[in-house]
Order: sequence, then structure tokens, then C-alpha cells
Amino acid sequence: MSAGPANDILLDVRKLVKYFPITKGFIVQRQVGAVKAVDGVSFAIRRGETLGLVGESGSGKTTTGRVILRLMEPTSGEVFFEGRNLFKITKEELRKLRRDMQIIFQDPYSSLNPRMTVGDIIGEPLEIHNLARGKEKVRRVQELLEVVGLSPHHTNRYPHEFSGGQRQRIGIARALAVNPKLIICDEPVSALDVSIQAQVLNLLEELQKEFGLTYLFIAHDLSVVKHISDRIAVMYLGKIVEIATADELFSNPQHPYTEALLSAVPIPHPGFRRDRIILPGDVPSPVNPPSGCRFHTRCLYARESCSINEQDLVDYWGNGHTVACEVQPFRQQRSKAAVLKQPTA
Repeated sequence: MSAGPANDILLDVRKLVKYFPITKGFIVQRQVGAVKAVDGVSFAIRRGETLGLVGESGSGKTTTGRVILRLMEPTSGEVFFEGRNLFKITKEELRKLRRDMQIIFQDPYSSLNPRMTVGDIIGEPLEIHNLARGKEKVRRVQELLEVVGLSPHHTNRYPHEFSGGQRQRIGIARALAVNPKLIICDEPVSALDVSIQAQVLNLLEELQKEFGLTYLFIAHDLSVVKHISDRIAVMYLGKIVEIATADELFSNPQHPYTEALLSAVPIPHPGFRRDRIILPGDVPSPVNPPSGCRFHTRCLYARESCSINEQDLVDYWGNGHTVACEVQPFRQQRSKAAVLKQPTA
């Protein structure tokens, strides 16, 4: 699937880079290196679409989301929101645009101020952006609580009086308060029980249909991402290595890293199993990542050129399925990750 016509693109990320400097010295500090958390990430999200961003811990997913919202300042790159470069606008212009871009955090407890009531937490963005005050604010807060499946009578309670799932619903209501166009969901269900995860995911899908929302859904659980995403981008050590529709990625993974990730996904059927691909070695340090393809030190198909040539995302098949790999010996055969085997008696 292609990125769609230009006027249909809500968010366009181009070669985004975020390095965290490593300094040495007590009195006079000097930079001796950098953690390359995000290193040349590019993708686009259409209006009303959900793009899942997956990868193991430390791959740079959360940093990418925070830099897009300018909760962290970028090292370089560009991010266009409705055609406007977010890195070249004034603070006042950015403040106005924050109405259109919101975030749902991973931890539903630490992201809520324990000294504020639920009504104050949800109502605060309404006051900041001059959308509602007084009785109108109270009415709007009660409406938002109902929208996310909570009671309007919860406005005077505090976060510690709610369960984890309820607290995440409060965080969702706060994000919805200013009628955003884009919501970055930073692992919004990873801290919840499995049964509660399903409820929150269903809620997010219902809200997307009702309000025409666009999601960047960050997670490391591939089953969760497949359920909610239209397209999925796979990230490894600060770079995106593959982007495809959810069905295409799961049925036909083309990058060796994606193949290995999918091989670890449990199959909810006792009569089938999947060949597990065990990657050699450990994830390299983002302080000193490998040259060329960053995955070549663990890749089962790596050639000598992989350590020299840095790979860009290429659409080899003309269907929007892009992959950053030059070897691809598995293009002509069925991926091990996609083969389900029924054990013999």
C-alpha cells in the first residue's frame, strides 16, 4: 500500500535524527560520543490511518514519538504536520498546533498528577487552550468520561482510586479533550492485564471511527499491533527496516529481523507451531552501531557487502511493501516465520 496522495498525508517524517550526547568531565564538560537513538527515520501517515511502530526495547520507538511532538528537540530531520514543518515554527505556533497532536503515555499512573482530581486533569487542557471554563468545562469533562466508558460522577475522584485500565481511560479522555487530529499512543496497553488490553484497544478503535482520529501506535507486542494497525513499521537500533500493511507483514515478512520477530509470536492454537528463529549475539550498542546494515552482525543471511553498504527502504514489488535489505534470499521462498506446522502424532 502506498503512502497515498500528498493532500491525504497528515504526518510526514523525513530523515529524523535524535542523538543524545555523552559528555565527560566535571568542571569543563566535553562531548565524547553520542547515543544514536533515532538515526534517519522516514515514514508518512495518512488521515484516519493507524501506523504501528514496533521493535524491541531500545530501538528508538518512544524517542521517535516524543521528537515528533517536540517533547524532545531533534538533532536533524524534518516533520511535516498538514504541510507545516514542526521544527521551523515559533513557540506560539507550536502551542496552537498542540491541540491537533496529543499523546497517550505508557504508564497510566505516573502520567496523571496524583494531587489533581480527574475533573481537573481532563479539564486542564480545555483551560490552557481557552476551549471551555466554569460550567461548560464541567459539562465537557463529564461528556468525555462517558465517551471513554467511565461515569460522569468520577470527576471528583483522584487517580489512585482507579484501576490501571480506568486510569488509562482517563489519559485517553485527556488526550481527546482538545479534539486532536493525531494521537501518538506510546505503548498504551503494555502495563495492563490482557483482558483490559482488549477493552482499551477496542475503545481506541471506536474513538478513531467516531472522531476520525489518526494514530501512531508504538508497541513491542506484535499481536496487539496487528489487531489495531493498518500498516506496520519495524524499527531496529534507530532505523526502520521494513514497512508494510499489517496482513502483508505477517504473511510475507521480508527483512530478516522482522522474520525473527514474527517467529516469536505465540500461535493461539494447540495443534500448530512455528519454527523459532534464534538470532545470534546481542543487540549492538547505539553508541557505536555497526557500519552498513545495522542488523548484519546478527543476520542469518548477511554477506560481506552488508557491513559496508547502508540500506535504504526500497519498494521491490511496487505494492508499498518497503524493506531495507539487499540480500533477500527469502524472496523466492516461504518465510519460516509465516509457516505453521502441525506436529505429527
